[in-house]
Amino acid sequence: MPSPATHVFRLLKWGRILARHGALRIIEEGQNTPPQVKRLCRLARLGTVQPRIPDYAGAFQDIGPAAIKLGQTLATRPDLVGEEAARNLLHLQDSLPPVPFAAVRAEIEASFGAPLETLFASLDPEPVGAASIAQVHKAVTTDGRTVAVKVLRPGIREKFASDIGTYEWAAAHLEALGGEARRLRPRLVVANLKRWTARELDLRREAASASELTEAMKGFEGYHIPAIDWDRTNGRVLTIEWVDGIKMSDLPALAASGHDMADLAKRLVLAFLTQAISAGFFHADMHQGNLFVRPDGAVVAIDFGIMGRIDRRARQWLAEILYGLTTGNYRRVAEIHFEAQYVPSYHSVEEFATALRAVGEPMRGKPVSELSVGQMLDGLFAITRDFDMQVQPHLLLLQKTMVMVEGLATALNPNINMWDVSAPFVRGWIRDELGPEAAIAERLKTDAETLLRIPELVRRIEERFPPRGGAPEEPPLPDVELVWERRRQPRGNHVGRSWWGYLLAGVLGGLLTWTTLTFDLLH
Repeated sequence: MPSPATHVFRLLKWGRILARHGALRIIEEGQNTPPQVKRLCRLARLGTVQPRIPDYAGAFQDIGPAAIKLGQTLATRPDLVGEEAARNLLHLQDSLPPVPFAAVRAEIEASFGAPLETLFASLDPEPVGAASIAQVHKAVTTDGRTVAVKVLRPGIREKFASDIGTYEWAAAHLEALGGEARRLRPRLVVANLKRWTARELDLRREAASASELTEAMKGFEGYHIPAIDWDRTNGRVLTIEWVDGIKMSDLPALAASGHDMADLAKRLVLAFLTQAISAGFFHADMHQGNLFVRPDGAVVAIDFGIMGRIDRRARQWLAEILYGLTTGNYRRVAEIHFEAQYVPSYHSVEEFATALRAVGEPMRGKPVSELSVGQMLDGLFAITRDFDMQVQPHLLLLQKTMVMVEGLATALNPNINMWDVSAPFVRGWIRDELGPEAAIAERLKTDAETLLRIPELVRRIEERFPPRGGAPEEPPLPDVELVWERRRQPRGNHVGRSWWGYLLAGVLGGLLTWTTLTFDLLH
């Protein structure tokens, strides 16, 4: 396990890169930033010249693969990093220079324990894409099918484990400072990042996600998920059907090919709502590079490393919140926030409804071009602090994906009204899922399941409270402090910490700063 000195040294090094991009200023000047963090920021930026306009995305790109994923996570948290930084981080490009083909070949052969030629008739040495975790090559299988082969970067799992370990250490110390840092729950942000990257670093799980999404979208026309080649897929290699189509980012090519841009935009929004609200399982990385349009007009999604999941009760709340905002029923939206315990019960439902009205009403009646889900979410984030709302981890990916989908849909059709497209779908889902017939059916199902659990419940009670007899019950024993634990206890009013580690980190940090400053002056 790395020492505190190692963690502090890494933080200083990363902080210096942030400073060079002007991205450290937002932390150092933040009203809620703890003094200890501000001092670390001043040390990290010593000798650097910060640009006037910060480039948060560029900073995370330069730090490395784990930072790119962290930046994408922070893009969902304007309450934590601010609206300007969150918008900038949405443009973070997950791309790095490709790994040499010899290393890719060795990785494939080692993971399958077989020569490359037994798996593929040909594999293009030039990658079609190189991201922070893996890169993709076009290939032809030995049975003649054209496929895309995704291969993890060698050593990437160890690199991520090392960096995320430092993120966890820093988040724990930040949260322990209390105040606003505790409310924003940085440890939870890192925990979500760790869980998401663990999924991305096992390509079998990405393959399983693609398979599950295929089943969820089976009845939705015009939306396709490529088929998985399970015989050529393992934890480090994913082989998937090759997609021939136009990237959704290439708007001129889409228009030149005669595609109906308005229909594409509407279908994209409805596909997302179908996944998120109907299935509770959605593609959470729906940026322009991961969506194609086939010649027949079907939208094709790729890259299923980041997926979102919402349970049924949360989906019901989400649908009612969306519908309440579109119809102006702020009282019901406020009630749902209290039912879901998003807002602590000591606050007033009426006051919260008024705050929601302040967010929603300015947008009602405006031209279509000025309506924005992103603006609505920004407004909702702005009132979270006043009502002590803690971050809801299951909604982080959803919020990010909603903003992505809106941006894509607006690019395809600037006149699209997200509310007009969403409202009929949400209304229909609420009618089917929350109407009288659905409520009766759900109650019957719940009661039947409860009755069937009664015998098992009785058995568990008997096991927990057996008839008295046999040996007498032991009396409670006092807690005794062990001698080898005494040295780790607080002394006086000072918490027992390994201060030599921090002192060493400070010395190393100063040496790093002096070395880098000297290098900058010489060059």
